[in-house]
Amino acid sequence: MSLVNGSTPPRSQLRVGRLTKAHGLKGAIKLELFTDDPGRRFVPGAVFTLQVPTGSPWHGRTLELVELRWYNQHAVGFFKDVPDREAAEALAKAILWIDQDDEEQPDEEDAWYDHQLVGLAVVRDGEKIGTITRLEHLPAQDLLIVKTPAGEVMIPFVKAIVPSVDISTGIVTITPPPGLLEELPEEPDTDPEPETQTPPVETPEREGA
Repeated sequence: MSLVNGSTPPRSQLRVGRLTKAHGLKGAIKLELFTDDPGRRFVPGAVFTLQVPTGSPWHGRTLELVELRWYNQHAVGFFKDVPDREAAEALAKAILWIDQDDEEQPDEEDAWYDHQLVGLAVVRDGEKIGTITRLEHLPAQDLLIVKTPAGEVMIPFVKAIVPSVDISTGIVTITPPPGLLEELPEEPDTDPEPETQTPPVETPEREGA
């Protein structure tokens, strides 16, 4: 697709990693990578938008990578303005985002950008149950937030529950376990009736016995 008048394509945010914990005393931080191409995403000078709590001193700031190293197969990053362990510990659990051209397609198989999924129809057993309004990126897993007639529901974005994403048709197929989208009916009470004992019948003693 060509661009008109040299305008730049729209950009969105792509989640590429999470800072886990401080490493050593010189400001290094261990990384959990969410990309199969760290050599492209984590180059010296790369600038990341930070997802941190509003009370964090890093809220609203960006983070620039100085160097990415590997220790025992674990990625470790060194960042500008993070000179020591105390500064590194303040960034623990921060999620790293980069600007991404909306027209660029992800290299990884079964990978999509947020903007590609928002607005897609969610279908179960051939019936549309709602529309994706946004994604929530949590440390454990991603969640699809789906607007349904009954309100918003959260669907774990994992293969077992979301087996098919078809961008061309605009359909996301789900196979949720029982109870994910609606409450399970209460099971009938099958407990057996409590046993009752017949009180013993007293036999009157005969006179003169």
